[in-house]
Amino acid sequence: MSLLQIAEPGQSRVKEACATRAVGIDLGTTNSLVAVVEDGDPVVLRGEDGAALLPSVVAYEADGSVVVGAAARAAAAERPRDTIASVKRFVGRSATDVAAFRALVPYDLVDDQRVLRFRVAGGREVTPVEVSAEILKAAVLRAERTLGQVERAVITVPAYFDDAQRQATRDAGRLAGLEVMRLLAEPTAAALAYGLDQGSTGRYAVYDLGGGTFDISILELHRGVFKVVATGGDTALGGDDIDRALAAQLLGSDEADPGRMQRALDEARAAKHRLTGSDTTVMRLDGREVRLARADLADAMRPWLDKTARATRRALKDAELDRGELDGVILVGGSTKSPVVRDFVAELFGREPLSELDPEEVVALGAAAQAHLLSGGASEVVLLDVIPLSLGIETMGGVVEKLISRNSTIPARAVQTFTTYADKQTGFDLHVVQGERETVAGNRSLARFTLRGLPPMPAGVARVELRFEVDADGLLRVSAEELVTGIRAEVEVKPSYGLTDEEVERMLLDSYEHAEEDLRARQLVSERVEADRILAATRSAMEADPELVTDEVRAAVEQAMAGLEEAARGEDHRAIHRAIEALDQASHPFAEARMNRAVQAAVRGRDVDQVAAELGGDEG
Repeated sequence: MSLLQIAEPGQSRVKEACATRAVGIDLGTTNSLVAVVEDGDPVVLRGEDGAALLPSVVAYEADGSVVVGAAARAAAAERPRDTIASVKRFVGRSATDVAAFRALVPYDLVDDQRVLRFRVAGGREVTPVEVSAEILKAAVLRAERTLGQVERAVITVPAYFDDAQRQATRDAGRLAGLEVMRLLAEPTAAALAYGLDQGSTGRYAVYDLGGGTFDISILELHRGVFKVVATGGDTALGGDDIDRALAAQLLGSDEADPGRMQRALDEARAAKHRLTGSDTTVMRLDGREVRLARADLADAMRPWLDKTARATRRALKDAELDRGELDGVILVGGSTKSPVVRDFVAELFGREPLSELDPEEVVALGAAAQAHLLSGGASEVVLLDVIPLSLGIETMGGVVEKLISRNSTIPARAVQTFTTYADKQTGFDLHVVQGERETVAGNRSLARFTLRGLPPMPAGVARVELRFEVDADGLLRVSAEELVTGIRAEVEVKPSYGLTDEEVERMLLDSYEHAEEDLRARQLVSERVEADRILAATRSAMEADPELVTDEVRAAVEQAMAGLEEAARGEDHRAIHRAIEALDQASHPFAEARMNRAVQAAVRGRDVDQVAAELGGDEG
């Protein structure tokens, strides 16, 4: 519930409502928006031309100046290599990751495997983070014309952005001079806007098809709590792909000089918009005309829409819901304004989607509401976002121990204790991974760090507590502490490149397709690691206390050890487990003799009453 805003006559209510100077920014692939809470309700701020949409286009001039927005878009046809559009597709990714995009964009990409850069006018090189920062600066300037100085913002990101892409977005905000209060998932922002407006409860799907990304989220709304129960999508799928397909029809091929391609894209985008209110239109370029009907647009869009359907079905499966159990479908993104998309979504979910709020503005409205809340504004709404991919640690044998599972609510925290594998081990090499497979090879490496300086102790004595903490922005911090000595190390996961589209798709599909195979592989590796540990411990103990081993026991133990070594070379984890049990049985008399000697040494020189007192305390 919002507090009543009271203003003196002539006083700006917008400025009064935003005295905390916090705004919500939808940093979009094609367009960006900025919004603020006014009189308890979020509103989108408009530019001097009255437009709500700020084109996410940045043009670099030879004199070093920068142009952002509609003017930059207008310059793209004349200077396509110096004008960066759809930069959101490049954020948090390397040149290798986006190799497939090279043929689709006119920009000069610097050949660097780790840090992606564009070469623009004057030989200047800029990163996607710097380009994004220019868009954010333009959004902030728009807000400051109405509000005065703006220092803080909630910035939205696709729910399927990985850690690298989220961190890059946060860096862009800082570079723009903003305190980034939170990175808010776009579907969550949309649900927040609808929840504040309608007080909705139930289970909702948020279908977000923007210019360059697609997200699908399944949410539960109950008594002011928005909980994301499943999420999915594609960080490189959106309206831009449709525009390129239509532009290719207009050009008669996929190839053209950059300027002509840009003009074709502009005409394709305009034609697509015209079909929102008309059944047919004509695309025109350099004397060439191509008639386009809404049915033709539907055919062109079908391959991409089918991809969204597959991601949607996976999200429903993860949420353990049938489409009929949903209470509504929320549309987000400019591409969902197309009747073709609306009809497809209605067919996909078996119901008409909600349409009370403008799908292009709803994300910014939700971001503004969250910024208002984080600035101390009254609200009864709680947001519970989720982790899109599992996070874990590599253990012996290349097996992954998952500490935080996919679709866990964030902020999230997990603590687990590990021990040393070898005698006199003085350090831990820790490998943090992300993904759904049971072995490291099938997952993505996030970070490596080392815990050093441990005192040499027998295997299994050291206790290392590992902590995984994911903050509200979905960023991960991992720390390790040896509990005996207090030695500590930590890492904030900030990889320099993100997941490719193929990797995202593969990580999820492979986890389903290879579940049984992965489980068998994990069991085999785990049993082999346990076999190695037990063999090493048994040999060490027999060498340390040979006088406690009778000839009969030694023969039985050596035979069992040989059987375990042979089983460990095989592929049957059950056979290894049986061999471990056989060795345990054979070595039991030896283990019992060692235990008896240890007890005798502990009680030597003390009477029975002293020992009883130590074991039983003051009771007796």
